[in-house]
Amino acid sequence: MNPAPARATWRDYLTLTKPKVISLLLLTTVGAMFIAASGFPGWVPLLGLLVGGYMSAGAAGVFNMVYDRDIDLRMKRTASRPTVTSVISTRDALLFAAALTFLSFVVIALASNVLAALLSWAGIAFYVIVYTMWLKRTTWQNIVIGGAAGAVPPLVGWAAVTGELSLLAWFLFALVFFWTPVHFWALALLIKDDYQAVGVPMAPAVIGERATVLQMVMYALLTVVLTLIPFALHEFGVAYFLAALVLNVLLLLRVAKLLVAVRRAERVDRPTALSLYKYSMSYLALLFVTMALDRALA
Repeated sequence: MNPAPARATWRDYLTLTKPKVISLLLLTTVGAMFIAASGFPGWVPLLGLLVGGYMSAGAAGVFNMVYDRDIDLRMKRTASRPTVTSVISTRDALLFAAALTFLSFVVIALASNVLAALLSWAGIAFYVIVYTMWLKRTTWQNIVIGGAAGAVPPLVGWAAVTGELSLLAWFLFALVFFWTPVHFWALALLIKDDYQAVGVPMAPAVIGERATVLQMVMYALLTVVLTLIPFALHEFGVAYFLAALVLNVLLLLRVAKLLVAVRRAERVDRPTALSLYKYSMSYLALLFVTMALDRALA
């Protein structure tokens, strides 16, 4: 007699939303709000964006898990996801994602404005349709183009405060967009064999470690330039410039270690790639915190 299937708990539904990924997305959303407001944006829009933003990003994560359950089953890192183990059925997961999508729009629109809510929906659509359903399985440029979805949260945060999108808002979008390949390919270098085994064309598995690292160097340099342009345009002060300088040097040093390894025809070692992956998250978070503090104190 087969044992009865395990019943889903709230923790299983929480796992579907990818909370670890969402934390950084929410930080860039809230950071953009403080930057746009040059200080505290107010409790209603702040709490609304925290709740609605989590729902929006969570919905995208749930749709992603439902669509990718076939490859998640064959990867050790993802084999225990609720959609794979059938703790949560495909039907229930889709209903959950649909509810999150609807509620995210309502909460963000009521707490701020319709533009911010529409932008959050655009992020969901781009991540699910363009990245997950199209690019992820067809091209090694998947994370480059698909990274636009992860760059939408600063636009949502900015629009929630101002009701419009300024040049600086688009700089924040571009910063996250060009930062994404450095961040994600550092992870892909760690698990390229897993991606290769399931046929997902992540860069390290398709073009090799050397070419991937050279691409990472290019995107790291573009990211550094983008952090300095707002200072040149007098959007931020000297304190921001000095902080960005330190953060950029630390980023480039970690990327340089990867470059040295591949130039010596050595396989990228796990500690070096993991160090860059972890630091890249702190790098982006600290940049947004620094920008917010700079504008508030100015």
